[in-house]
Amino acid sequence: MRLTIKHETTYTYETPVSYALQQIRLTPKDRAGQNIINWSTTIEGGTKQASYDDQHNNHVDLVLFEPGRSKIIVVSEGEVETSDNNGVVGSHGGYTPLWYFKRSTPLTKPGVGIRKLVRNLDKDEDDIPRLHALSALIRSEVDYETGTTNSKTTAEEALENKSGVCQDHAHIFIAAARQVGYPARYVSGYLMMNDRVEQEATHAWAEAYVEGIGWVGFDVSNRISPDERYVRVATGLDYNEAMPIYGLRFGNANPEKMLVSLQVQQ
Repeated sequence: MRLTIKHETTYTYETPVSYALQQIRLTPKDRAGQNIINWSTTIEGGTKQASYDDQHNNHVDLVLFEPGRSKIIVVSEGEVETSDNNGVVGSHGGYTPLWYFKRSTPLTKPGVGIRKLVRNLDKDEDDIPRLHALSALIRSEVDYETGTTNSKTTAEEALENKSGVCQDHAHIFIAAARQVGYPARYVSGYLMMNDRVEQEATHAWAEAYVEGIGWVGFDVSNRISPDERYVRVATGLDYNEAMPIYGLRFGNANPEKMLVSLQVQQ
């Protein structure tokens, strides 16, 4: 399937910003299951200072705001050819060893809730059915509901609240999978919805590493493994290592407003 994507993010400030720097992870990965036909990221109100691949093979653009700007627009767009591999990404790549993906983070630290959750899994079941059972269990316990969590909500908190969004589902899955011994990671990317072109936000899901198969994706929110409608952009231990845009700014207290326009279509 050939997908066309246009992702535009506009930041506005009440007063001009004296200094701001952003890391942008918006370039899809060119590997098993997806081929990047063309892709570009343009900046209005800022300049690219450097581009590099981080420890997870995520492509990063480092962008510096032009001094005195009160608006900056980031546009990433292109075409990606995808195929359905039943969620299988395959062998491990990047500069980070597999053991790194068994580490917990503040967002994925297991607690009483996660440990109780994994006790419901069949220890004698094969890896793939076991991980699908984990995904289904999380979705049955945690409803998809916007506005109940934020980017700082931990896996334990979302599980306790019994509601959250794709980020929370991914964090719970990652924490639980690591708890039972699987390397696991967070994935940010795009999903073509069957009933619309305009999207409200980027999507997130999780991957677990299975011996003899490699990395396998699980979209807890939609109860499936990723298919040809999904485009992988960035991976990491959790949201903080795979977030699309991360930045810092100096100067007077200045409220930031963000507007996102995202189109994904065949």
